[in-house]
Amino acid sequence: MRIMGIDPGIAHTGYAVIDSQSQELSLCEAGIITTSSKINFAERLRKIGNSLQELIEKYQPSEAAVEDIFIATSPRLALKLGEARGVAIYVATRCQVAIYEYTALQVKEAIVGYGRATKDQVRRMVQTLLNLKELKVHNDASDALAVAICHCHSSGLRRLLSNLALQGEAGKVPKDPSKKAYDS
Repeated sequence: MRIMGIDPGIAHTGYAVIDSQSQELSLCEAGIITTSSKINFAERLRKIGNSLQELIEKYQPSEAAVEDIFIATSPRLALKLGEARGVAIYVATRCQVAIYEYTALQVKEAIVGYGRATKDQVRRMVQTLLNLKELKVHNDASDALAVAICHCHSSGLRRLLSNLALQGEAGKVPKDPSKKAYDS
């Protein structure tokens, strides 16, 4: 399965594409989409959307995971981040890629096992999980990788629970643990 992770932002939107085969994860590409503060906001959103669409067309992910908005320092910043997130969700659904959302807490728990892990702890664990000697990417790209890996773990658990339900264990299966927001 090919997964795209997205860490929405205005100046830097992190993205990552990984493949998940059985229990192995491999990195296809990770980076950032950068927009200049010198261009108007609508143009910045358009650049983010166009860049994400190009990446989706190039890598053909089956699913995408987007980090949910954290509590921003200002309402204005939260609105702008929400708009960037909305562009990412719109582009993915327009390209018929299923979208899932995860909070920073869910991502940290899935990657490190601790919801208050530092960015450095998450980054080192991402490097370990991808079996990389070094992880030479921008912090926002590292965050996007973490979101994608979180989704791989969650989707694997979701499949396991579905299989148990199909085998007659439905009464013992808890509610779907993933937080699927949108489907194409």
